[in-house]
Parts: sequence; C-alpha cells; structure tokens
Amino acid sequence: MPSNPPVAEIPDFPADSPWARATAAWLRGAAAALGLPHLAFTPATEIDQHERYNTWLAADYAGELVYLVREEQRLARRDPRHLLESARCVCTVAVSYLHPALDQATETDRSAPNALRGQIARYAQATDYHIVLKQRLGRLAEALRQHLGTAVAYRVCVDTAPILERALAARAGLGFQGKNTLLITPGVGSYTVLGELLLPFALPSGQEATPHCGQCRACLDVCPTGALVGDYLLDARRCISYLTIENSGAIPRALRSQVGTWIFGCDLCQQVCPWNAAERPGDPEFRPRRDLAQPELVRLLQLGAAQFRRYVQRTALRRVGRAQLLRNVAVALGNVGTAAELPAIAAALGRESALVREHLYWALGQIARRGPAVRLQVTAQLQAAQAAETEPAVLAELATTLSELRDP
Repeated sequence: MPSNPPVAEIPDFPADSPWARATAAWLRGAAAALGLPHLAFTPATEIDQHERYNTWLAADYAGELVYLVREEQRLARRDPRHLLESARCVCTVAVSYLHPALDQATETDRSAPNALRGQIARYAQATDYHIVLKQRLGRLAEALRQHLGTAVAYRVCVDTAPILERALAARAGLGFQGKNTLLITPGVGSYTVLGELLLPFALPSGQEATPHCGQCRACLDVCPTGALVGDYLLDARRCISYLTIENSGAIPRALRSQVGTWIFGCDLCQQVCPWNAAERPGDPEFRPRRDLAQPELVRLLQLGAAQFRRYVQRTALRRVGRAQLLRNVAVALGNVGTAAELPAIAAALGRESALVREHLYWALGQIARRGPAVRLQVTAQLQAAQAAETEPAVLAELATTLSELRDP
C-alpha cells in the first residue's frame, strides 16, 4: 500500500511523552474496534535477530525461497526503515483464525460420506488473510489521520513485505516465538496471522517477550518430516507447508509418505502445542469455508482450470497453481488411496502435466503395494505408460515405481 505524504509535521515527541501515551491508547481502542484486538508497539530500529536470520540462510534452510537471499530483501529485514524511511515505530498486530473444525458428517457433501479427504491448514480455509489485514490496517491508518488532523506517512505490511514480523512482534511483547518458530501469544495461542503498520513517530514500546516453552518438545516430536531440526530452528526444505506451497517442483520422494493428506500447509506443530489447548473463538471473518474444510481428494483431482480459479478465489490457496495443488492431491492419494480411486487417477493421467503425472504414478505404486489385488493391473498400466512417456522426470518415477513393485 503506498505511503501518504505528510502535509503537516508531527512534533517529535519521545515515546514516553503524554502525547505518545495518549496516541498509543487511542490506537489500541481504534484497532480493537476494527477487529485488531491484539496490538503492541516497538521502535523501528535494527532487529537483533537479523544475524540469526543470516545464519539460517547460510545453512541453506530456505530451500527455493531464493528471494530471501537477495541483498535488498536481507537489508529490509534488518531494519524496518528500509521500507519507510521516516518510520520510528512499528505497530504490530495479531488476529486469531482459530475456529472449531467443521463436522464433516454435517458440514460437507453428504453424497460421498466415505470419500477420501485432504487437509488444508486452518488459516487457508477462509478468506485470504492478506486481504483482511491489509484492509483493516489501512482503515486504522486512515482513522489515525483523521484523529490527528493531518496526513501521516505510513506503510502497511502483511507477510509479503520483507520484514521479520515474528521477531518484531516478540520484541513488542505481543508474544514469544515457540520452538516451532511461530509466534505464541499467551491467552490467544499461535493460530494467528500477523500484520504491521509502520508509523513516523515514537510510541511506548512493550516489553520484549521471552520463550516459555520450557522442556516441552511436542512440536519437534510430532513433525513427520523432521523439519524442526532443533529448538527454534526450522529446515524449510523438509516442512510440509513449504513442500506443498513454496516448493514449485517435485516433492522429494523420500518425504512423500510423511506428507500424509496435507494438500496445502500443515498444522501439526500447532495442534500439539499446549498453548493452543483452549478452544478460543477466532475472528468471525476467518470462519472456515465449507468446501475448504477437508475437501474430497477425487473431486479436487477433477477440477478444470476455470473451476480451480473459482475454488481458490479470495483464499490463500491462490499462492499455488493448479498443477501444484494437484501434485499435492496426488501425494495424498498415494498415502490413503485405494482401488476405488484408480479410475479417477487413470483419467487424470490422460490430461495432466508432467509434474502431476509424476506424482500420480507414484500414487499408483503406493496403492498397489497396499492392495495386492490390483498389483498386476497397476504394473501393466505403469509398463504401458513407460512405453509412451517422454518426460525424463516421469520416466524416472515410472522406473523406480516398477522396480519397487517387482520387489517382494
């Protein structure tokens, strides 16, 4: 969102001045009225965690997230003033998206009660939080302009801006970063989306939060791919969220069986976190959409291009293309599919891209290994495909899958 040019200079009051305290109190009230109930302030200065961030990048834990390594991106993440030169304060907010999981027996398509279903991370089951938070923070900035009686230079940041938002939120006292690297706000939990409003005047800073995970390692132990390689250390290359969203190519074969039925993101490390034990109702605008709560895998596999666009409209699923989503669906079918899904897989193989075919052939092999009754049928299908296929990656998958099926 573009910054508004100031038309009258705001006095350079210190953060502990009566003006700053009164403005901070007003902002808290205005933010709460706009659906931003959890808010804290921190100076727009260099971030101590930036060196740790550089170390993380140097270890190659970012995988395909090459934009993180770019010089301008790293500089911006070191100091918020690279995003707004006049910034003196970062107003950071957290909004809960936690809602009870929809009861599939009553909330989803009753015509297929036994259908195999995929899992979508909770934050992506509703309206795209980027849209919601940008609108609310923009309204907050406009309300502040009216309150002060002057234009205010500001910048709204929601996830896509190069800013270390969890580090800033922790420094502001909004919460602490847990061992799963997510922000945990006491009394709220970690099922939150974050946003920032950069402002050109100082406001009273909160007290920096320290971790309260203690000896708990539930998140590390539950991660099926071993992405949490240490306390507070994530190897994105192994994270299911990264594999199903950020990764644009093939999901590594060795990790596919650990992905389970997650087709967009993953909530496992949050599901076991004791700080999320209490079911607190989240923001009403983030109530799950019925067709996004554990959707039927075969139905997704059959989505055409226009249907896919309608399905992901105004949701975070727009982050992936149709081929990526169907790649994820293929992996889920490989992990839970049965002979009943073979016709749908065969139909998809005749129309989908090489990326999707590669994972569908893997799925066929997994189904055949679990179901001896269809082993010969699947083997013959794979052999026929091998004779007609031309894509090297798909041919490699066919060769490996056939080799596995030949083994006892």
